[in-house]
Amino acid sequence: MKQPASARKSSRSSASSRLQPARQGAVVTELVICIKNEGYEASLELRKIYRTVEDPDAGKHRLLRVVDESGEDYLYPKGNFLPVILPLATRRAVLAAA
Repeated sequence: MKQPASARKSSRSSASSRLQPARQGAVVTELVICIKNEGYEASLELRKIYRTVEDPDAGKHRLLRVVDESGEDYLYPKGNFLPVILPLATRRAVLAAA
């Protein structure tokens, strides 16, 4: 029996240093602030708050999926960010403005 095309696709590791877009319908999990943008100056602004997207595989490789300046989500080194904890009303306002 022949496998469907989706079963024959080769998988790629998310450990790659290349930036890869996330799946459609991904969930925003937290807010982070950029503390380092070396090599990503066009995509990340220092001291700016960014939304993250849940990606369990990224964390295993010390990466974080972040919605950057392009409006798309890509993998970046986790060390470039710190988590931001805001009061609920402030968090809602930040997410609404994004």
